[in-house]
Amino acid sequence: MMRIGAIEAGGTKFVCGVGNEHGAIEDEVSFPTELPEPTLERVIAYFRDKHVEAIGVGSFGPLDLNPHSATYGHVTTTPKPGWNGYDVLGKLKSAFDVPYGWDTDVNAAALGEAKWGAAQGLDSCVYYTVGTGIGVGVLAEGKLVHGLIHPEGGHVLPRRHPEDDFPGLCPYHGDCLEGMAAGPSLEARWKVKGQELAPDHPAWAIEAYYLAQAVTGSILMLSPQKVIMGGGVMQQPQLFPMIRKEVQRNLAGYLNAPAILSGIDDYIVPPGLGNQAGLCGALALGLEALARSN
Repeated sequence: MMRIGAIEAGGTKFVCGVGNEHGAIEDEVSFPTELPEPTLERVIAYFRDKHVEAIGVGSFGPLDLNPHSATYGHVTTTPKPGWNGYDVLGKLKSAFDVPYGWDTDVNAAALGEAKWGAAQGLDSCVYYTVGTGIGVGVLAEGKLVHGLIHPEGGHVLPRRHPEDDFPGLCPYHGDCLEGMAAGPSLEARWKVKGQELAPDHPAWAIEAYYLAQAVTGSILMLSPQKVIMGGGVMQQPQLFPMIRKEVQRNLAGYLNAPAILSGIDDYIVPPGLGNQAGLCGALALGLEALARSN
C-alpha cells in the first residue's frame, strides 16, 4: 500500500494527513493557519516520521502554478498577512525530497471528487467552496484547469439583488461574488453569523440569488457534468433547492439537457467526500505527482 502525504492549506486552518492510493485517509491532524514559518514548521514536524512517497498540497491562493516560473510554488497576491509571496513549496522541498503535487485547494477538491466522490467516473466538474471566502475549482477533460493562473471564480461580478444594498466586503472588488456571498459578508450584512439565521430568513434567498448566478455562468461557460458545492455556508440544507430553482430560472429552458430540466437534484450536489474533499484532493495531487515521477 502506498503512503502519500496530503496538505489542505486553508486560510483559517491547515489539515495534514497520510493516505493511500484508494483515497483512504489513515491519519490526520489540523491546526490554525498562523504566519508562514511557524505554520510550515508544524507541517514539517508532522510529516517527519511518516515516510511518505509523495506529498500533495491544495492551498488557498492565488498561487503560481507555472512550473517554469521563478515563483512556482508561491502564494501570490493574498491579503492574508505574511503570506503574500511566500514560497510554500520551497519550504517543504527543503525538508522532504519527494515528488510534489501543487494546486489550489478548490482545484484539489474538484480532483478528489472526480476520483472518489460525487463526480466519480466523470471527466468534468466544477467545485465551489463557500465559506470564509469563495473559491472555484474546475476539472475539464480529466485535467485541472490552470491557464493564465487558475480559476478565481469567487471574484466574478454578479448582478445585484434588487433588494440588496450591501456594498460588499472584498478588499479588491467590493461587490464581487465573494464580497457579497461569503460567510463574512453574510455576517456583516445581517449582523449575525450565518448559522444563527433561521432557515426561512430572507438572507438565504439573497444568498441563493448570488450563488446561482455564478453556477449559471459556470454551466454556460464550461458545460460541466456535475456542479459540487461545499464549504461552511453550504451546510445550510435549504440553500441547495433554492440554488437549483434559481439556476433553472436563470437558464429559462435554454439548455436542452436532462440534468438541468429534470435531474438537477443530482446535478448540483454537496461533496460526496464531505468535509474530506480538500484533503482527499490533496492526496490525489500527491498520487499524480508520484505517477509523473516514475
